[in-house]
Amino acid sequence: MIDVNREGEVWVFAEQHNGRLEDTPIELMSKARRLSDTLGVKLSSIVLGDGVKAIANKLIQYGADNVYLVEHPLLRTYQTNSYAKAICELIHKHKPQIVLYGATVAGRDLAPRIASAIKAGLTADCTDLQIGDHKAVRDGTLHKNLLFQIRPAFGGNIIATIINPERWPQMATVREGVMPMPEPDVNRNGKIINEKISLVKEDLPLEILEEHKRPKKVDLKAARIIVTGGAGVGSEENFKLVWDLANCLGAAPAATRAAVDLGFIDKDHQIGQTGTTVRPALYIAVGVSGAIQHQAGMSQSQKIVAINNDPDAPIFQIAHYKIVGDLNEVVPIMIRSIKEKEIVPEHVIAR
Repeated sequence: MIDVNREGEVWVFAEQHNGRLEDTPIELMSKARRLSDTLGVKLSSIVLGDGVKAIANKLIQYGADNVYLVEHPLLRTYQTNSYAKAICELIHKHKPQIVLYGATVAGRDLAPRIASAIKAGLTADCTDLQIGDHKAVRDGTLHKNLLFQIRPAFGGNIIATIINPERWPQMATVREGVMPMPEPDVNRNGKIINEKISLVKEDLPLEILEEHKRPKKVDLKAARIIVTGGAGVGSEENFKLVWDLANCLGAAPAATRAAVDLGFIDKDHQIGQTGTTVRPALYIAVGVSGAIQHQAGMSQSQKIVAINNDPDAPIFQIAHYKIVGDLNEVVPIMIRSIKEKEIVPEHVIAR
């Protein structure tokens, strides 16, 4: 734990793998920039690796005032112990007031280890971040300009706002896809600060000989049109209608958690609180009831079309266009209509 430092910077952990900057820290930069501007402090980012200076330059384009660059051969491959030790040293040295991580596999592994090591608080899987004042009920103390860490709680049935007035830095992991991707400014200036940390082989309990990664079958975050099937589709055979509609629209096929659990489609296609968060131009929900856990992952879509035979389905509360009917009748009509108008894209998605 560090002392409460109102002049401390806002930090973003810039996760990279094999020299490639992940999307989530770039998304975080847009929100972190607004937080730092509200607080009147600098926005900084931390980059760990070996031969990753190009990433530091990229982060400046995305809004960083400072980039703390730590390069070391033992940081070439992500390991919890080495990365946690390096970031803890930087936190004790520079005393930031906010540190943000993406809620990725690495972020969810790294952030709790750092929080435990420095005895600070951590809120996981935030969907929004704000700056605000809080008056303590216990003694009436007014805490100004705290980080409001906003996330679903109790299975997604309520939205909780969590604060950390004392055990700093204020730290949170933020879900992928919930923040808009900023545009880079190639003319922006910033400062790269080379940091040295004390790392020896004994700090790494494992030796990684090879890495094998399976790419995701679909990039839902980049899709402009998404067709999602829910448990209401009824069967894996019926789910073919979702694929067919997606194919003729050049859309990405997706599913709710219930549909994934039923084996209709692979988990890579899952949207919702425990899946991917998306914001496409068009979102078509087929047989989706619209539980709040699913809405958390798609409610920011520009246009939502819902097809359901239950007129009281929760999805209709957020849908812009509502079709009450049997999906086995409605979807084939939509597919025929689209094909008759000859708006079939050149590139379609093969099942």
